Amino acid sequence: MNFKNPVFGVVALALSACGGEAYVEDGAVEEAVASTRQAAFSGVNGTVCEESPYNCKLRPSGGNRVLTNDPDDDDSWELYTGGPIRDGNGTVVGTSTRTSSTFNHGQTRTFAGELHAFAVSTSNSSAGWMPMSAIKGRTSFEDKVGHVSALGSGLSKMACYAVRNSHDTTLEFKKVVYDSDATHERAGDYLPLVRANGLRSANLTFNVPGFGLGGVAVDHFPAGTKFQRLDVPTNSGAPSIDIPLWVQDSVGRYRQQSGTMKFIYGYVIAATGTPRNGWMAYDALQVSSGCP
Repeated sequence: MNFKNPVFGVVALALSACGGEAYVEDGAVEEAVASTRQAAFSGVNGTVCEESPYNCKLRPSGGNRVLTNDPDDDDSWELYTGGPIRDGNGTVVGTSTRTSSTFNHGQTRTFAGELHAFAVSTSNSSAGWMPMSAIKGRTSFEDKVGHVSALGSGLSKMACYAVRNSHDTTLEFKKVVYDSDATHERAGDYLPLVRANGLRSANLTFNVPGFGLGGVAVDHFPAGTKFQRLDVPTNSGAPSIDIPLWVQDSVGRYRQQSGTMKFIYGYVIAATGTPRNGWMAYDALQVSSGCP
């Protein structure tokens, strides 16, 4: 079994040889990570990429968020409440009650005649699109947000899928990052979970978690959305990337490997007609037909 993850290459292979339940000391993990991580290379979707030219950072430096003017904060932008929250189809999925949120770099779309930005979290218990008019300091934000889109031109079509209207609850709370102590970095971040509006929806991501690239969401779509898989090159030749999942060990740290999560690349054609390329978790999808 090859997990094809340069961050955890040696560790993952060692674990798989022992049935996925071996315990590895911290020092061994750090040494393995240091010795096996591949050098970043220039790809199609960016200049800092891992495993695939389509698995890249949103930008080579400066982090994944739209930066505020305060270098000491968490890059949260203050919000006016009462604005609409939209999914990737432009459908209003809730009304914002949050007073702040972070936004991912380079992600803007126009809905209902107004430019929107992609918020990492919203009062719908999901990522989503927020109108620029909801952001305090809008002028500064617009100067900083930039523009980045994942690409797919020239790639061959593979199978057609749709976002599931269910999810595997045994996967939800496993971590996608070794020894994570974050409240997020969960497999559930990439599954079609039930949101505050009672409906399921899932993230489309710019890159795959577990590589130090961020696993960054760039759009968000409801259950039933068609996802056309594309044939992308990876270092092993397979058009998908598998990462190890982690559960708590005997001392409560996420260092015990428990299965893997596969990510595939493709696109969604939003209800607005806008094509959106990116990665989705295979566990978030089911085989379908009729992809555009």
